[in-house]
Amino acid sequence: MKKCIFGGTFDPPHIGHLLIAQTICEAESFDKIIFIPAYKNPHKSKDITSSVDERLKMLQIAIAGNPNFEESDIEIKRGGISYSIDTIRLIKKEQNLDRDELYFLIGSDILDHFSKWREPEKILEECHVIVALRPGFNPSSVPNWILSKIQFANIPRFELSATEIRKRWRENKTIRYMVTQPVWEFINAHKLYL
Repeated sequence: MKKCIFGGTFDPPHIGHLLIAQTICEAESFDKIIFIPAYKNPHKSKDITSSVDERLKMLQIAIAGNPNFEESDIEIKRGGISYSIDTIRLIKKEQNLDRDELYFLIGSDILDHFSKWREPEKILEECHVIVALRPGFNPSSVPNWILSKIQFANIPRFELSATEIRKRWRENKTIRYMVTQPVWEFINAHKLYL
């Protein structure tokens, strides 16, 4: 079994998340992509506007019907700040996975401050880190000890941000084609981002 953790705030989960997950699943022959919404992201806590329950429900709606996608509420159940190293260790233990069976997907924009995360060396030891490239990425800003232990994903780039989606919604602009129709309906019904 080969699984890949895809963590984030998912506020809201959007087409970019789904396209990256599906493309990397196919490119790397993953059996499952595990979407894990953060309870409290140590890097983005000010940007989260929806409740934990709303973000989890939107994620469930967004990935419904894809047999390669599953969600985990592991960080929500744990509560507190969501540190990736804790999640990786718990997923490995709960699902009886070894290092070669578990991957951790991050965007290249995160690499600039990855060295400041909790136990970054241990993350690189516990699983394979796979990086989706984003525009503007400059590898010279990333320490060599990180670059030598990560894998860059061979997938197309998709640029879409949850921040931009929330902004467009507040400005009464369309978010059609940015989120799935069921997620759009959930956002509208629950009057999120207003």
